Amino acid sequence: MNTRQNKLMMRAALSTVFAFGLGFSAFAQQNNNWQNQDLKQDTVFGISTEKAYKELLKGKKAVPVIVGVLDGGVETTHEDLKSVIWTNKKEVAGNGKDDDKNGYIDDVHGWNFLGSAKGSVDHETLELTRILRRDSAKFDKQTAQTVKAEDLPAFEAYQKAKTDFDKQKDEAENAVANISALKGVLDEMVKKMGKDNPDQADFKNVQTQTGMEDRLKGIMVSQLENTTYKDFYESQIKKGLDHYQKQLAYNLNMNYDPRPELVGDNYADSKERFYGNNDVAGPDASHGTHVSGIIAADRTNNLGIKGVADHVQIMGVRSVPDGDERDKDVANAIRYAVENGAKVLNMSFGKAYSWDKKAVDDAVKYAMSKDVLIIQAAGNDNKNLDVEKSFPDRRYEGGGIADAYIVVGASGPKDDKTLKASFSNYGKTTVDVFAPGVQIYSTVPGSKYEAYNGTSMASPVVAGLASLIRSYYPKLKAAQVKEIIMKTVTKVNHDVEISGEEGEEAKVMPFAELSISGGIVNAYEALKLAASYK
Repeated sequence: MNTRQNKLMMRAALSTVFAFGLGFSAFAQQNNNWQNQDLKQDTVFGISTEKAYKELLKGKKAVPVIVGVLDGGVETTHEDLKSVIWTNKKEVAGNGKDDDKNGYIDDVHGWNFLGSAKGSVDHETLELTRILRRDSAKFDKQTAQTVKAEDLPAFEAYQKAKTDFDKQKDEAENAVANISALKGVLDEMVKKMGKDNPDQADFKNVQTQTGMEDRLKGIMVSQLENTTYKDFYESQIKKGLDHYQKQLAYNLNMNYDPRPELVGDNYADSKERFYGNNDVAGPDASHGTHVSGIIAADRTNNLGIKGVADHVQIMGVRSVPDGDERDKDVANAIRYAVENGAKVLNMSFGKAYSWDKKAVDDAVKYAMSKDVLIIQAAGNDNKNLDVEKSFPDRRYEGGGIADAYIVVGASGPKDDKTLKASFSNYGKTTVDVFAPGVQIYSTVPGSKYEAYNGTSMASPVVAGLASLIRSYYPKLKAAQVKEIIMKTVTKVNHDVEISGEEGEEAKVMPFAELSISGGIVNAYEALKLAASYK
């Protein structure tokens, strides 16, 4: 390997690793409630929740609001969530009967559409992989000259998807190779130090022998300013490598399909409703538990964190595996949550392809007819959704749009050029608002807490705000709550950086051009306006 290849490999490995990390930073440690703080009072661009409780809500009556968390699972026994978990009072726990006759046996705290009596799906393929697997038999050996004229649009879509798949698989394979090489260099450096957990001083003093070692030494000296080597190695190196290895083993594996064995439904029948099990945690509840804490972690127990809303019941509806969610499961999760009383739904997921958009559209229309507000994360690909497709999509096939539906981008704590989270999708006509989504400290399984990044974290901030409004002003309709949230954002009147693709420079855009509202949600102003609505 020549010197230039060495440098390129090192750069690729480092960018892959540091883009992946979700660790508990010094910032999160010192500002573990920043999303609820006030820009003027606290100097971080939160949504002024604490100010609203102190000045607007003290002594006011509220009613409980059920929030459906459509996600990868929720730990119902977490110390900071167990008091806010929804319980189906019509169901007798553990008796193996459908006491409330809703079609779901023992659905005490929600439902899991990713399983059966045989267990639950953990890893899944991407929707892209599933579509290619479905269409390959028909199109794999065809050309533009041999395919039937009526099949040409579908054939062209297949070719485009195949190109995308090959690109993603190639990137994952390169990432595994690059991180593995980086890990090897780092392991050798640590071995020379003779310590399992070297500190910053150890890296400053280590004698490097190659350009890769020298660059890595500088990186580690910087990284160990605010963390330990063991924590860095676990959260960045090992977790990054594991992520891309799983992509290859599951997400991008054309031969992998856990559904027939573990779910056993007729996947071709999108109208099939009654399958799954009552394990709302599933194999890995970290994401959904984190989301739930942001919305409604107990504000009164002097433990952990404070959720945005104080009169919420969290209903766990498991519909998102480690991979792309399936449209049938999303549609059924929406219907289940609505039919069992949820008035706000949080959907911190998304994908670039859709198998059966109509099934989801019909479920969203059903939610709209029942006065339910849907909150969706915009996604973490730093893409303009005005030009890039993303699903679910509130725009219905055949025309029309869901009115009580908010799409949320992620913002950071500083009111400067970094305000837009570097990873957040955006769109002047497709994203409604921005909300805190960088280093958000919240609940994770085992009654523990961690800081995560993502529009997945920004969406529940807005879901919490929507729930707060609906609990204190229960007569307001879902569309009115959206209108209030949109009208009361804190407008941002300066430019922000939009990260470029690898090798490209960042560009600068007015923050106002990143969303319909042009601002960050504000709980204080929203609740003030809600009080005046009739």
